Amino acid sequence: MKINKEIRDIILKRLFVSLGILLLIRIGTFLPVPGINHVDLAFYLQRHSVTKNLISTFSGDDTFVIGLFTLNIFPYINASILVQLILGFSPKLAKLQKEGDLEGRRSINRLTRFITLIWAVIQSVSLAVYLKQVLFDWNYLLAGEIVIWLTTGAMIVLWLSELITDYGLGNGASLLIYTNIISSLPNLGKKVIVENSQDFSLSTGIGITVLVFITLYGIVFLQEGVRIIPLISSKQLNQSSLQDSTTSNNYIPLRFNQAGVMPIILTTAILVVPNYINNLGLLPKIDFPINFGSLKFAYWIGYFVLILVFSSFYSTIVLNPKDISDQLQKMAVTIPGIRPGVQTTFYLKQLMKRITLVGATILATLATVPNFIESTLNITSLNGLSTTSLLILAGVVLDLVREVKNIYYSNIYNNMY
Repeated sequence: MKINKEIRDIILKRLFVSLGILLLIRIGTFLPVPGINHVDLAFYLQRHSVTKNLISTFSGDDTFVIGLFTLNIFPYINASILVQLILGFSPKLAKLQKEGDLEGRRSINRLTRFITLIWAVIQSVSLAVYLKQVLFDWNYLLAGEIVIWLTTGAMIVLWLSELITDYGLGNGASLLIYTNIISSLPNLGKKVIVENSQDFSLSTGIGITVLVFITLYGIVFLQEGVRIIPLISSKQLNQSSLQDSTTSNNYIPLRFNQAGVMPIILTTAILVVPNYINNLGLLPKIDFPINFGSLKFAYWIGYFVLILVFSSFYSTIVLNPKDISDQLQKMAVTIPGIRPGVQTTFYLKQLMKRITLVGATILATLATVPNFIESTLNITSLNGLSTTSLLILAGVVLDLVREVKNIYYSNIYNNMY
């Protein structure tokens, strides 16, 4: 794809906007919130292994600074997930989104921002209350300042991410998550090598590399895989040759992975609760011996089944066969060999069930790959590079490639006309 100077300047300008804002957010993450004694925080982390492991999960290191942008884009991500669930159960809001006009999009965006503010306040208050057992000079005034600083920082990050989406290259929220994952990879690799220095061998490294590439290939296939349903209009039906009409470029692309990473997020949210309760020491100790191999195998089966269930559930929220059938009927467009109306709805419903089953099976299989590698090759700390992270990494790169292509072809079209 040859790019002329004008298109290259547009892409570079958008790229620099995205990189500049990402750098600003990264710097703001390490600007400490006033009033917090980070010496007390570091001392507390050294004495409490559970909190230290939790901090390492988010920061990628044993040190942690409560900065202006510590909450990052996570309140917005939680709000977006909640809004998607609300749209699935609220016909009025779902209709507002499907109409696609400017006022409808503004209403959904206002709702998302409002829920983001609520989530930011909840997370800020939770962190401020938790710091009561960490800081020696904790008081309610300091807690209020922490809540204000962190909430303000979260809303600034949301505003900056929207600037990236509007004026930069890529989706702002996705790029922020992508940056967080990439920044944790060096520490993850170091942790894997240090913890497995005795058992780590060349063959093990090659095996891990091959399996990671296979996983990435499967993720790209899952993200880009579509089932094309050909369409034919009433105008084409009036043509003399039906064969010519069926070779048109009109079609419905049904993706194998309509739900994205939502099934993995929901499954992890459910299955991680007992583990956290156990780490906090709230579960009673069991004296009789437990077969941990069988317990882990049962966990994998539950993980696999829940991903299948949530994929089927979320796909019905994203796409409604009856809505698609009604839209096709309004546009006087049909599927070749399928009658409009009820028969089209039934055909789409059955087809979506099969596509969802295939996509969910692939997604569930890819989600168990880190566990499989960790158990068979005796490699620890590999779950830090989860299938969710790989899905986000691959998805963001593919979206960037598509956006660059769209900029290229739209500028060519504008120059032609």
